[in-house]
Amino acid sequence: MDKPKIAIHKFASCDGCQLAFLNMGPELLELAAMVNIVHFVEAGMVAPQEEVDIAFIEGSISTEEDIERIKFIRKISRQVISLGACASSGGLQALRNLADGEQWLTELYPEPQYIQSLKNTHPLKKYIKVDFEVWGCPVNAGQIKQLISSLLLGAKPQQTRDRLCLECKRQQRVCTLVVKNRVVKHLVVKHLVVKQQETGQQACLGPITAAGCGALCPSVGRACYGCYGLADNPEPHALSMRLEGLGFIGREIAQKLLMIHSYEESLQKEAQQLSTKQRDIL
Repeated sequence: MDKPKIAIHKFASCDGCQLAFLNMGPELLELAAMVNIVHFVEAGMVAPQEEVDIAFIEGSISTEEDIERIKFIRKISRQVISLGACASSGGLQALRNLADGEQWLTELYPEPQYIQSLKNTHPLKKYIKVDFEVWGCPVNAGQIKQLISSLLLGAKPQQTRDRLCLECKRQQRVCTLVVKNRVVKHLVVKHLVVKQQETGQQACLGPITAAGCGALCPSVGRACYGCYGLADNPEPHALSMRLEGLGFIGREIAQKLLMIHSYEESLQKEAQQLSTKQRDIL
């Protein structure tokens, strides 16, 4: 029996999610024995027009050419998997959706008329049907291995949507929402520490974000910024109220909510309410 064909395509992104395949190490060789990877530019295989069983797509859609290409990939692929936060929800580059993108082009480039870019950048699901979303910024090798194993067995891939807070509790991580974190920056002059900086609570999105990352950011004292997607039944308004109670203003909270997920409708709605409330106060 012929081995399933796999393609890995890149759009607007940093390549970090593609590296999850290469980071599999020896397990990548095991994967290559089970499937036929026909297109993966970073690994040297180039066949973007070949029909495949599974197409992994990294990155968001930011040009007219991207729209045409993603629709073509959908036609030649039995299943399409969005790989990472950019492909699934717009990612960091979708921050430009919150500003005047055309003005940015004018300020950054001496001849912006030669820059072929859409006004906004969007996730894949705006333009095509996506069969499954793999979240993360970047995703990790374990997610890739589990997903492909399920697909090869004909099973529906399983992905936990529990809140990240549960993962932090299991690992006995100190909550960044309730503790005052001390960040110390050292500048040593003749063996003396001459500078310290102290910060307060952080605007953590763990209460509305799905687990799966291993609580990576909280494990180093940083607040979650939501790259693993929304948990089941998220309550962004409840989180906003909690953050307001900690002293964060509406604009700060809105920016945090939309940092990765500018395409998520529930977060857009909450961010709009926060912005309106702040304007009313001012």
